[in-house]
Amino acid sequence: MTPATGASPLAGRRVLLIVGGGIAAVKAPDLVRRLRERGAAVRCVLTRAGHEFTTPLALSSLSEDRVFTDLFDLTDESEMGHIQLSRQADIVLVAPATANLMGRMAAGLAPDLAATLLLATDKPVMIAPAMNVRMWLHPATQRNLALLRGDGVLVAGPNEGSMACGEFGPGRMAEPLEIVAALEAHFGAEPQSRPLQGLRALVTSGPTHEPIDPVRYIANRSSGKQGHAIAASLAAAGAEVVLVSGPTAQPDPAGVQVVRIETARQMLAACQAALPADIAICAAAVADWRVATEAGEKLKKENGAGPPSLSFAENPDILATLSGMSQGRPGLVVGFAAETEKVIEHAIAKRRRKGCDWIVANDVSPATGTFGGDNNSVTLISDGEPESWPPLSKAEVATRLVQRIAARMGSGGQGA
Repeated sequence: MTPATGASPLAGRRVLLIVGGGIAAVKAPDLVRRLRERGAAVRCVLTRAGHEFTTPLALSSLSEDRVFTDLFDLTDESEMGHIQLSRQADIVLVAPATANLMGRMAAGLAPDLAATLLLATDKPVMIAPAMNVRMWLHPATQRNLALLRGDGVLVAGPNEGSMACGEFGPGRMAEPLEIVAALEAHFGAEPQSRPLQGLRALVTSGPTHEPIDPVRYIANRSSGKQGHAIAASLAAAGAEVVLVSGPTAQPDPAGVQVVRIETARQMLAACQAALPADIAICAAAVADWRVATEAGEKLKKENGAGPPSLSFAENPDILATLSGMSQGRPGLVVGFAAETEKVIEHAIAKRRRKGCDWIVANDVSPATGTFGGDNNSVTLISDGEPESWPPLSKAEVATRLVQRIAARMGSGGQGA
């Protein structure tokens, strides 16, 4: 098919389209046609559920390419055809992205060809969600969505409207032309869409574990969700990102170099090794103290002896160390203040004490659900008046923070 007049950023791009199940799959042939009109090459993968709503023949006819349906029907799976298929495209598009597909993506499961391709790809991924309104609004779906956004997955839609089930609300798949526009925006974005291109960022995330003996340690309740989301957003903005992470169940953000550590001293060493950096964001919840002398063997409960006496030593202050460097200090150093009372007052004092440029203050008292949760309420402390943001998902907090960083770095260079 001849590309449309070379105006579309999609001209010459290769799109791997994964068609999930659901009534919205009937729009897939039109989506293929619209992509081909703009000069894109389209290769389709049809899930088993997708077969119920459209056919390989329809997709093959419009894409002028083979349609793949099964993990073992690739030309030569002995040569890892699914790996090649996932990486020969410029972008992987999932439309419709059902609740089931989104859940498998978020969990990193790979029971079929579609999910395996999504797990194996090193290319950008965009989803166009489509499902019943109740399914879309369900907390599990919203958790999966937040996790996928944090991993850098692009999202088109969904729209609000009448559904095949007779209900009304959000959950309708975006129309083919809307999805095409989202893809064009991705590929045709001006340089300002990657405003941190050429800059290097260091991010710390998660808790630290400070050993008492070989089986016990001191820790905190940090999940690493906020720090990992910040690393993903920085990478999406074009920065080269090194993420130094304590023990966490969070998946590695796409396009980010991850250094795993356990203790505060290891985290400081990893941060120093990652320098020089233009931006440093200390989002980790580093333990303030450690046991002065770690026991070489498991401490035993001796009859009548009572609990062991533990002596503590202060851990290195990573934020203050980075902020106070006389040479090679990052142009912008951002810390986090996890507080349970007088949040803004304590954060302002912490910024002054540590010498960092900004502090992101958040209330982590048990009633907020911040530790381990998907949402956060923060106040940005800088030279001006404290800037309180509305309650947002941690992915949205990360996006907004990176926007502020881009504005700062662009206003005068290295953190001016």
